Amino acid sequence: MHCKKDEQLQRIINQVKSLTTKGKLADYIPALANENKEHLCASIYYLDKTCVSAGDVEHSFTLQSISKVLSLALVLMDHGEEYVFEHVGMEPTGDPFNSIVKLETNNPSKPLNPMINAGALAVTNMIKGSDKDEQFTRLLNFIKELADSDSITYDTIVAQSEYNTAWLNRSLCYFMKEHDIIKGSVDHLIEVYTKQCSIKMHSIELAKTASVFANNGLHPSTNKRVIPEKIAQLCKTFMVTCGMYNASGEFAIKVGVPAKSGVSGGILAVVPELCGIGIFGPALDDKGNSIAGIGLLERLSANYKLSIF
Repeated sequence: MHCKKDEQLQRIINQVKSLTTKGKLADYIPALANENKEHLCASIYYLDKTCVSAGDVEHSFTLQSISKVLSLALVLMDHGEEYVFEHVGMEPTGDPFNSIVKLETNNPSKPLNPMINAGALAVTNMIKGSDKDEQFTRLLNFIKELADSDSITYDTIVAQSEYNTAWLNRSLCYFMKEHDIIKGSVDHLIEVYTKQCSIKMHSIELAKTASVFANNGLHPSTNKRVIPEKIAQLCKTFMVTCGMYNASGEFAIKVGVPAKSGVSGGILAVVPELCGIGIFGPALDDKGNSIAGIGLLERLSANYKLSIF
C-alpha cells in the first residue's frame, strides 16, 4: 500500500536514532539475535486513510508480544468477557513479563492479566478451533483482516527457534494446567503460541492494525466492523495498564497513549479518534521495550499533544 514518506517524522527519527546504541537485541531468542540494532522506522495511519512513514519501512518484523492484544480481541469475540476473565485477571503486575511468581502466590492461581506470558498463554488456549492448526489459522486470518493485508504470514525460523527454547513458557503452562486454567495439550498450545508470536508484518501494516483500535473496532480502510466497540475499548485499557510490560506506568505518564510492545522491537500505538502508529526498532531497553521506539513516541506525544490524559 502507498504510504507517503514524511520529512517531519524522519527528523524525529534522526533525533532519537542514537538511542539504538544504548539498547540490546533480544538474543535469548536465537533468531532475533541477528537483527540490525540500528533499524528504526515508524508509520502513522490516520482514520481518514492517509498514511505517512519514515525510516526503514521496508523491513518486516515479528509481532512477539504485540500479538497478545490481538489474540485477546479474538478470544473475547469467541467467548465473551465473563468466560475469558474467569481464566485470566485484569490487574497490572510490577513483575517481568515472563515471571511465574504471581501464579504461585495468587489464589485462585490464574494469571494477573492477558499481557504477561502466563495470561497470554491462557488466552491463546481459548482460541476456538477443532485442533491447533485451525486455532492458528483463525488467528492469522483475523490479523490479516486487521492489517488489511492478505500477504501476512509467520516466520517459520523464528517460530521454531522460540518453540525449541520455550522452557519457561512450558513451565507456566504446566503450572496453570495443574490449576485447570489451561486445558488440552501443552505442546500443542506452545506450538500455536510460538507461531502467533512469529507472525510478521511491516510498520505500515502494524499502523493499520492500530488504527482499527483507534476507530473503536471499525476498520478505517474497509469500513467494516472487525471488533465490537466494547472489546476494542477493553483492549485499549489493557494496553494502557499493562501493554508496555512493567514500564507501563512510566509510559502512560511520558507518552500517554494505549500501546503494546514486543521483544522484536515493534510497538503498536493507538491515538483514539485520530490514528494508529506502527514502530520498529529492535534495540531494547532493560524492560524489553524498543528504546528508540519509546523515545520516538515521547517526541511525537510532546510535539502533537497526543496524550489521552
